[in-house]
Amino acid sequence: MFRTILLLSPIYITLFWSIALSGNRKKSSSPHKLLSKFMLFPSICFMSMFFYYEPFPEIYPYFDCIFQFAATLIFPLYYIYFRLLTIDEKFTLKLHAQYLAIPVVLATMYCIAAFLTPWTEYKRWLFNENFNSDTLNIQFLDIMREIIRILFVVQLVFAVIGNQFLIHKYGVKAEQFYSDMEEKNYKNAKIMNYCIIIVIVVAVITFVLEYGFKLPHDTLLYIIFGISSIILYLIGYIGIKQESINPTFDFVSKEIVTQQLEVIPVDSRKKILRKMLIQFEEEKIYLNSQLNIMDIVQAVGTNRTYISSIINQQYNQNFCSFVNSYRIEELEKVLVENPEYTNEILADCCGFGSLNSMKRAVYAKTGLSLPVWKKQIIISNNIKL
Repeated sequence: MFRTILLLSPIYITLFWSIALSGNRKKSSSPHKLLSKFMLFPSICFMSMFFYYEPFPEIYPYFDCIFQFAATLIFPLYYIYFRLLTIDEKFTLKLHAQYLAIPVVLATMYCIAAFLTPWTEYKRWLFNENFNSDTLNIQFLDIMREIIRILFVVQLVFAVIGNQFLIHKYGVKAEQFYSDMEEKNYKNAKIMNYCIIIVIVVAVITFVLEYGFKLPHDTLLYIIFGISSIILYLIGYIGIKQESINPTFDFVSKEIVTQQLEVIPVDSRKKILRKMLIQFEEEKIYLNSQLNIMDIVQAVGTNRTYISSIINQQYNQNFCSFVNSYRIEELEKVLVENPEYTNEILADCCGFGSLNSMKRAVYAKTGLSLPVWKKQIIISNNIKL
């Protein structure tokens, strides 16, 4: 009974999240829609595995070809999901077919060979890895099965590295737009990629244990299905809260900054800078923990490109570090005047979204941890606690 429940658990979880992610169409974003469809693919895979391991030898062969398609498309779709979170606006075959073409072609070749193989022989081959046959169809299926397995591993590695690259690239861009060094959606995206890394680690450990220590077959299944259920639940849980982090801004290189500033008359540039400094030094706009560059744009009455370019050239900083430099100055003043304040109160009244955000900003600015930095401020100002 326990074994059956465990084998069914990832199926229930993926179907639940597939329905939940597509439930509210009005609030559903492109990443939500794709993740909803993505959940159907591991669901198909685990359903096929359920029929295989229970076993249901008369049912599984009907699912095998579907299983091959689903298995080969899982990681390309997961990578495309991350592209929708970061740099692509929506899913289109024209844009994303390149990631799906190879798995579709290989799975199709496998299925054609399976359909051309006599049914009895095909079933014997499915349930016996050592089945030998002189027929070309079975030999071709052997080759295709190994190719698909290799493809699965290659896709998994590509997805992890590709996702990490997209997250890092977004992180660089984010600091030109947000005043928080680790915006929440960015952090969640990293966690979702770590989930796949955990799957890799578990698969490797399970493989070593199976062949090194000869684990019982049921124990092996408990490990694979148990960990997979947890990971798929986490992906769905984070995914349903995850908003699109597709940036509506471009990273500005120093070369582009120079070109852009050359277009702006010197007097206009000084006027923009003056207005911007008024917002920071008099209005203290940096105390808004949700501040982004568009808030400055609206307050100054210019465009994002000019603000970003002026900050880059004038202060050699991105938007995030520029804002946090003001917050750290404010933090020092408040700390000197109110040394009894807790870190949480300091973070709140100085414009940091959270204590962690304040810690990251202090370390990025000074290279010191928050306790060490505070101690130095207290000593240098002869503050008695």
